[in-house]
Amino acid sequence: MEPARGSADEGGSNALRRWGPLAALAVVAAVIIGIVVAGSGDDDDPETSTDPTAAPVAPEGSDGGGEDTTAPTTEGPGDAEAILSDPEIPLSISDATELGIADQIDWGDRCDVERGTIAVPWFFAPECYRPYAGAGGGATAPGVTDDTIRIVWWQSAEQDLILQYITDAIVNDDTNADVEQTLQDIVDYYETFWETYGREIELIVFQGTGTINDEVSARADAVQIDEEYDPFMVWSGPSLTNAFAEELAARNIPCIGCGPTQPYDYYAENDPYSWTLGLGGVQANMIMAEFVDKQLAPFPVSFAGDESMNGQERVFGRLWITSSEESIRLNEAYEADLSARGIELAESVSYQLDPATIQESAATAIARFKEAGVTTLLLTGDPVGPRDITREATAQGYFPEWILAPTVLADTNVFARTYDQEQWANTIGVSTSSVEVSQEVDGAYYRYEWFYGQEPPADDTIGVLDPNPSLFFNVYQAIGPNLTAETWRDTLFAFAPTQTALSAPSLSWGTEGRWPSDMEPDYYGIDDVSVIWWDPEEFGLGETGNEGFGMWKYVNGGERWLFGDLPTDPLPIFDQSNGVALFDTPPPEEAYPAYPSPAGG
Repeated sequence: MEPARGSADEGGSNALRRWGPLAALAVVAAVIIGIVVAGSGDDDDPETSTDPTAAPVAPEGSDGGGEDTTAPTTEGPGDAEAILSDPEIPLSISDATELGIADQIDWGDRCDVERGTIAVPWFFAPECYRPYAGAGGGATAPGVTDDTIRIVWWQSAEQDLILQYITDAIVNDDTNADVEQTLQDIVDYYETFWETYGREIELIVFQGTGTINDEVSARADAVQIDEEYDPFMVWSGPSLTNAFAEELAARNIPCIGCGPTQPYDYYAENDPYSWTLGLGGVQANMIMAEFVDKQLAPFPVSFAGDESMNGQERVFGRLWITSSEESIRLNEAYEADLSARGIELAESVSYQLDPATIQESAATAIARFKEAGVTTLLLTGDPVGPRDITREATAQGYFPEWILAPTVLADTNVFARTYDQEQWANTIGVSTSSVEVSQEVDGAYYRYEWFYGQEPPADDTIGVLDPNPSLFFNVYQAIGPNLTAETWRDTLFAFAPTQTALSAPSLSWGTEGRWPSDMEPDYYGIDDVSVIWWDPEEFGLGETGNEGFGMWKYVNGGERWLFGDLPTDPLPIFDQSNGVALFDTPPPEEAYPAYPSPAGG
């Protein structure tokens, strides 16, 4: 899977398709990621690997309802002989090596046998699996036959007024047709190198019938997809309502990234049908509270734009976006966590992402923070709101420290450049994103050019299209022919956490001990964060390939931390010798081999 530019709130990658190649993940990030971050929700009632989606370790077994067809890990001539002679068992090259039978298998040209990984130019390439020579897996689940897997990709409407409002700050000329062709090309790329057990993806593109926050249309879309197409899985969905994902889960259809992230109980209740790549909202809140506790509360104000504030004891305020009753509950829990750590808020103000009211809301909020004497403003928002909020702060002569929580796409250069730079120069944050590597030498865009010999039709969007198919193919090749919703879950949960890196988040699902026991098994993907600061004078490429001033710098060269691991000593924020904005080439420890392009030349 492509290491996504992740976010705490992950919706469909479609909803972000106009937001450009925000890749380094997926998400990720996301991305992939929904609009309303750590406070998302909808009222519609350690061994490491080398692959950031799926560790190159065969699953250890199955806890779920599907037949267990995963490769045994016990050694012995009997086991090895049985596995070697049974083509229905998925067999990774590492397990084959452990069993002493790797040299008896023809791994094919798609495998770099020396490295044990798929022969694509990617440091995080997963390990090879034995080429399938069985009779066919059969109809193991709805939408699955001997030779096809039907997957529906939900695509936002060509003219979505909400998306247009959100994306008016950036330029992306990819059409729906460009995006559809690029997604099909991505699927073809994965089918060429990943093991698919004799099946091909039957990709159906479904165009949404409403805006990304329309619950009625979203639910109707899910019903239509089920009744007309009967798919095994759906990729993406409307990112400002969970009605789509809920309806799919009620109909026993798995979905990746089909709405904003939800509370933990939602995923447990809808297991094994709802999946996300991003950091969960409650998880983001936990890490943010830890950051404030360790890196801010013990120390005086140090980077406010108003010099008279610097040196004072910090007075905290909070500005946060709300979208539903659930988002309010999540944010109340976050503020309770801060209070339990001895951190009290002098003022807390919420706002809604509404173009008709955002300026008025910003004016009221800034006035309240000034009146309360807030020096340090914790912001949990969206990618558009800070534009009006920071302009209003300057208009009122208010220049505090800005502290950005994991917030979808506000931690990208392309959006941050639209904010008031006099304000944003005083901003640090916690981010699920990682240091991006130039798309000319790494990432989904680069691998598309390597594979096809030309740039993708959706050159601005490919970075957010890749994560969902990447996750699917990495998990599927480890499942084997017996593809069901249950074997999907069991295999995903069995993977070890992906390796900690500078250019990609670490992901895990299941029970890995990274989160409190009452939050496991973990249904969210990204687990770690970076610490960032804004440098308005740094010149370089934005995520859509545009050059300009203003870039996020990553502390300690992109170092990442898990929950509980943030240091108590002050981090070197605003240290030019320490911060990194972009890798022109992959870090030496994340370099990959060169392989001939299938396109020739």
